[in-house]
Amino acid sequence: MSRIVVNIAHMIKHKNLPFRLLLLAFVCIPIVCFSSFYQHFYVYLTGNVINDVIRDQWNIALLSIVVFLACLIPLSFRRRVKWAEYGLVSAFFISLFVEMYGIPLTILFAQKWFYQTDTALPGDVIHFSFLGVSFGMDFPMAYSAVLMIIGAVVIVGWVSLYLNVKKCSLVVSGIYSYSRHPQYFGFILIILGWFIGWPTILTVVLAPILIYKYVRVCQTEEKEMAEISDYRCYREKVPFFV
Repeated sequence: MSRIVVNIAHMIKHKNLPFRLLLLAFVCIPIVCFSSFYQHFYVYLTGNVINDVIRDQWNIALLSIVVFLACLIPLSFRRRVKWAEYGLVSAFFISLFVEMYGIPLTILFAQKWFYQTDTALPGDVIHFSFLGVSFGMDFPMAYSAVLMIIGAVVIVGWVSLYLNVKKCSLVVSGIYSYSRHPQYFGFILIILGWFIGWPTILTVVLAPILIYKYVRVCQTEEKEMAEISDYRCYREKVPFFV
């Protein structure tokens, strides 16, 4: 096992560089397109988007809740399941989709105080229909969708862990040769995606808490594995996230 970790160490410095550069370029997009992102955040946080939000589509809300809560399943293969740890994130997704497709409570609340009839709404760049409902995405929302897709793809890397879960050995292949915590990293990307795509009181409050929570979970795992010599070598050579 140590030999495998050492071999990975010789490669990691170079093979992560393209991903880091792509990530840096992607992170710079909101800075380059600041006006679009500012307008997007402004109309959501002030409730001025109230006339354009979807309401009373409970079938879409339920489907979205089920799909995104399924993202918690891969996390259970990383360490012993403690469902209490997932309570907050479950509440986040449930309340998020109830607000997005059912009753936009925080938008209604903000609208009472900040609504202005002359506020310009961001133009949609993507239109599509799903389950008979028309959806529109402005540029920041499309950006957030890409961010969530990247997060979902990263989470899929859990299959490397699942295939080796019965071997009781350190998994250092597949996506785990690029990142020590790909599942949590992918999950954080999804949370960031929702924060950018749906910047309301709900996501502004809960998203930072959830990100902090899962960074802490990663750090707890690091402490649990610290006494394993192979893991110590692995930790020195493979990045925390990317």
